Amino acid sequence: MNDYITVGALTRYIKYRLDNDPNLQEVCLKGEISNFKKHTRGHFYFTIKDEESRISAIMFASNASKVNFELQDGMKVLVKGKVTVFEGTGNYQIYVSEIKEDGIGNLFELYEKLKKDLEKEGLFKVEHKKPIPKIPNRIGVITAPTGAAVRDIMSTINRRYPLCEVILFPSLVQGKDAKDDIVKNIKLADTYNLDVIICGRGGGSIEDLWAFNEEIVARAIYECNTPIISAVGHEIDFTIADFVADKRAETPTAAAEMCAPSKSDLINLLKQMELRLNKNINSLITNNKLVLHKLMDSYILKNPMSMYEVKEEKLSNDIERLNGFIKIVLDKKNDRYNHLVEKLEVLNPLNTLKRGYTITKKEGKVISSIKGIKSNDVLEINLNDGSIITNVKEVKEN
Repeated sequence: MNDYITVGALTRYIKYRLDNDPNLQEVCLKGEISNFKKHTRGHFYFTIKDEESRISAIMFASNASKVNFELQDGMKVLVKGKVTVFEGTGNYQIYVSEIKEDGIGNLFELYEKLKKDLEKEGLFKVEHKKPIPKIPNRIGVITAPTGAAVRDIMSTINRRYPLCEVILFPSLVQGKDAKDDIVKNIKLADTYNLDVIICGRGGGSIEDLWAFNEEIVARAIYECNTPIISAVGHEIDFTIADFVADKRAETPTAAAEMCAPSKSDLINLLKQMELRLNKNINSLITNNKLVLHKLMDSYILKNPMSMYEVKEEKLSNDIERLNGFIKIVLDKKNDRYNHLVEKLEVLNPLNTLKRGYTITKKEGKVISSIKGIKSNDVLEINLNDGSIITNVKEVKEN
């Protein structure tokens, strides 16, 4: 029985070992707050957890009074304190002396969530991105009016392509009001008939660059009609603005180089255009010469009368066919004429007179019956060779 010890003795021994371990006298932890409670005496009681484990935490009023922000469940924090054991429960815990928000952790989580949402919505799609003009006439620059970024952009454009007009839209690029100022300047620049806009700033921490991770800035870039080059931070810095913009530049200087061609590049481009133009002109002349020679060697141009001979032969054939058609029509008409004449001859009363018959008329009208004829009527009797005028002496019926 002498080998057994009490629970309290074991707990005191563990506490003793923890309290005298130099590695546990000042421990720095990062994690998420849960089960937060504020005691009426000002003490903070909460749990710090991550994906793997959790630890109870106590921050006494003397230290808690120095905290200048509201603690709440789900908040990412950085804490500093001493690890020990509470003898009453035997639980190990950390007595927190300092606490601050894990800004980078919270911001990174927000960054990833917004990036995922906007990508799902389609704001990052390549087909929505506008091309950057190779030779711009007017370039807009949205950045802080002072600092290395604006100097680098301006000097680079002036050195490479001094003919281009550059319009600066001074903007806040850091702080809580920066996002609204950036959006305002994007909308303003979009009304200036610019060929391209450079929007960005120099490098900094994620907090410094956060304005370019705001949703309203991303949507303003997406809705802008003018092509936008995002130039935020250094080469390793990526913001939401970089994914939405029509083009992403590693640095402000790279953005200026991207949209302002150098004089040497323009000279080379002009030389290439000159070569292509000369080649096209020579090709056109050669092709036209071939067409001309082909026309000159053609049978028609060498024997122009042959074209008329063919036409004349065709005309003669057409006339011959027309004459034949006319003859056929005339023959048909003549045959019909003769047939009608024959029919008229049959019906001609003169032929009747030649055969000894007469035609009798009364008052100019031919009569074919004795009805209506009275004594002393004057009749005209037509014979083949003349007419007889006579008076009716007597009328007899058969």
